Amino acid sequence: MNIEPSPRIGVYICHCGLNIAATVDVEAVAEFANRLPCVVIARDYLYMCSDPGQELIKRDIKEYELNRVVVASCSPRMHEPTFRNACEDGGLNRYCFEMANLREQCAWVHSGKGATDKAKDLVASAVAKAALLVPLDKKRVSVIPRAMVIGGGVSGIFAALEVADKGFETYLIEKEPSIGGHMAQLDKTFPTLDCSACILTPKMVEAARHKNIQLFTYSEVTEVEGYIGNYKVKLKKKPRYVDAVKCIGCGDCADACRLRGRIPNEFDVGLGNRAAIYAPFPQAVPLIYTIDSNRCLYITKGKCGESPACIDACPIGAIDFEQREEEKEVEVGTIVVATGYGLLDPGEQYGYKYNEVITGLEFERLSVASGPTGGKIIINGKEPKEVVFISCVGSRSQEEDERKYCSRVCCMYIAKQAHLVRDKIPDADVKVIYNDVRAYGKGFEEFYNRVMAEGMEYIRKRLEDPIEVTKRAEADDKVLVRTISNGEQIEIEADLVVLANAIVPGKEADELAKILKISRSADGFFLEAHPKLRPLDTFTDGIFIAGCCQSPKDIPDSVAQAVGAAIRAAIPLMQGEVVIEPLVAVVDEDICVGCGTCESICPFGALSLKEGVMRVNDVVCKGCGSCGSACPSGAISMVQFKDEQVYSQIEAIACMF
Repeated sequence: MNIEPSPRIGVYICHCGLNIAATVDVEAVAEFANRLPCVVIARDYLYMCSDPGQELIKRDIKEYELNRVVVASCSPRMHEPTFRNACEDGGLNRYCFEMANLREQCAWVHSGKGATDKAKDLVASAVAKAALLVPLDKKRVSVIPRAMVIGGGVSGIFAALEVADKGFETYLIEKEPSIGGHMAQLDKTFPTLDCSACILTPKMVEAARHKNIQLFTYSEVTEVEGYIGNYKVKLKKKPRYVDAVKCIGCGDCADACRLRGRIPNEFDVGLGNRAAIYAPFPQAVPLIYTIDSNRCLYITKGKCGESPACIDACPIGAIDFEQREEEKEVEVGTIVVATGYGLLDPGEQYGYKYNEVITGLEFERLSVASGPTGGKIIINGKEPKEVVFISCVGSRSQEEDERKYCSRVCCMYIAKQAHLVRDKIPDADVKVIYNDVRAYGKGFEEFYNRVMAEGMEYIRKRLEDPIEVTKRAEADDKVLVRTISNGEQIEIEADLVVLANAIVPGKEADELAKILKISRSADGFFLEAHPKLRPLDTFTDGIFIAGCCQSPKDIPDSVAQAVGAAIRAAIPLMQGEVVIEPLVAVVDEDICVGCGTCESICPFGALSLKEGVMRVNDVVCKGCGSCGSACPSGAISMVQFKDEQVYSQIEAIACMF
């Protein structure tokens, strides 16, 4: 019979420079810890996470034969892996380590004697729990050497190419008929004024032709099961009603369509029109035409003249109305989520109902040569001479329950678009109404200064000052912009108003978060595991995030994050196996009544009822504790968070009073 040796605990109190020591008497806490039961040695040190600090722990494990270690320093999210690794290097099981948070939970929120007293409570609590910790063994699982990237915008394309270039098969999933995302809709990119399509299109083609990338366009992820290294993903592939192998992208079908020019074109943000059969844009990849099943007369009404015009026009017989929705299941080891962003509907407050008021993306489609006006900025049939840009439309809101964040790209694309107006309409008067100008990136400040030197008028207002866009009369082809600047009411007459509307989470973000079992932050974007230490990871192992689905960002930052996420996703594929944390739920089968309560609330799908007893998939379980808190019979608990451990912590604190 194995008898667990008596606890021999080492306690290490970190000064964290002055982060803790400024309000906590660290030496007094270390002296107090020395008197606690089972504590063999207690020390304080300036930076426990430093190499000398970790070496101190390793040395003491050997010298004092420690079998438990407690470090009282910062957040476990920050350095728990650091100290676990140090314990393991010192010969101690990494799970015989406990951490107390003296920085965020004590020093930063208390002062005076109260801070030191609370620090003692936290250390006593950690020591009490450490005495009951048990060694655990890590688990290893094999990895399927394939990856999936969800989202075919610039982030998804770069992520897929990065993984594929390392020799791994990669599935690139895009819900639209073509990859390219929002970047494909843009005219120029700031601050260099490079052609957006000239940068993106070669990468789109490269992704489509890469031997290790399989494109799934017009497809969506509907279900994800499994765990890191072994994900089973179900895809829904929507019918194009066009044979993808036969179609040569000639466009004869669209030219012949009886609804040609009568359906708003989504790619042109409704400013242009298309047929019921269409390619999203000339450089679409793949260049395969798609029939809009919601608009096609043959699909919706069962009749299109004597016969469908597209069938008659197609020279190679690629039209196929017999196509049906397909479901496909693929297996991958890791997943990168790069689903991009949505744009806020500005609403009537900013006069968006008027023809003279457009969004920044709509301006891009007017400005780009492949757009509905051939690159001419035309409003109400003429070039606008008085143009006003309004920043922070829906961003940095002062209202409760609205977007407090900065959308990051707006200041610079306003500067770019103001330059484009002056470039295309030299005698235009351009004004920018702004709260603050944030030109934080490489070359951004220089570009902003260039635009200012071109004669743009920047009018500053406060965030809390209202702004209103109205008309004197509906028949008038001008709008009035009213706001307050320097304490004075101003009114500007404009032929065109461009709104820098907020970047918001994509409309599919909520559903996809549930499918992937990943978290979202308060603003609705996908949440990273740690903003500094794990900015590319999610809380679900093996799933990574990149681009604007994580937060608003510009193209260079999106690409950088995509490449980083791809490398993170490729690491398990290269290793061939991954280590799984053993901090999971456990079921006492003698107590479990098989009610299924825990199974219904598990966010990771780690529980299943078998033979009347709940079973835990150790690889899927993340040890979140939801099941344990819901179990009516107390049959399910968390390893290293058992009732007796928690009660011992409470008792240790209670004894202090």
